[in-house]
Amino acid sequence: MKKIHQRLREILVHYFSLPSDAVMELPRITMLGDLHVYVENHKGIAIFKNDLLRLNTPNGFIQINGSSFKIKMMLPEELLLEGKIEHVTFLPK
Repeated sequence: MKKIHQRLREILVHYFSLPSDAVMELPRITMLGDLHVYVENHKGIAIFKNDLLRLNTPNGFIQINGSSFKIKMMLPEELLLEGKIEHVTFLPK
C-alpha cells in the first residue's frame, strides 16, 4: 500500500506540476549564509548538541554540523537553527 501511495504522489507531481516537497513529504532546507538553517517537513529531532543537529525525515536523516548551535524556533515540522553552519548532509535509512 505504501508503494501505491508513493507512486500516486509521483504522478501528481509530474502531471499536475505540484510542488514535490509538499506532495512527496520531502524536507525543504533554506540556508541564510552560514549562520541560519530553516528546515521544513522534518519529523523531529534525533540528536541535538552544540555542534550537531540530526533531524528525522521519512527517508532518513538530515545532519547539520558546525558550532554554537541554538534552536531559535521549533514547530511540529519546522525548525530554525542558528550558529556557525559547516556541513549539511543527507543520511539514508
